[in-house]
Amino acid sequence: MDLKKRKRCYLQIALVLIGGLFLLLYPLMQLWPSGWVWLPRQHEYEQMMIGVYATLGIFLIWASRRPEAHLSLIWFTFWSSLVHGIIMGTQAVIDPAERGHLIGDVAALFTAVVLLGWLTPREGFPKTTDKEDSNLAVKRLNS
Repeated sequence: MDLKKRKRCYLQIALVLIGGLFLLLYPLMQLWPSGWVWLPRQHEYEQMMIGVYATLGIFLIWASRRPEAHLSLIWFTFWSSLVHGIIMGTQAVIDPAERGHLIGDVAALFTAVVLLGWLTPREGFPKTTDKEDSNLAVKRLNS
């Protein structure tokens, strides 16, 4: 198996694992609150985060079937996880009561960032010109 095919296979596995982790946010918050729950607890905020990450998890698992068709979702997950991890990591370093997050949710986000950044191809679809893009859009509208 060549490197591209192997990386695609590893990306598919990573997408399922990351998606599964996102789906497990609620149980992780219950089992390991020092690594996954921020204080003071705000149940409305926690429900929102659980809903957003569960949805993203489902779509990442779905994207694992054909990652090349879902590159924008994968790169969104990369960049949003990087930003989220930097913000949470900074807050955990500043507030000693939140340091457990450095080995919990912050570490999980940075692991996802490293895996997705390493495995996701930088190019996906053949480049088209603006004229080709507009012709394609017109054809789609007419059909």
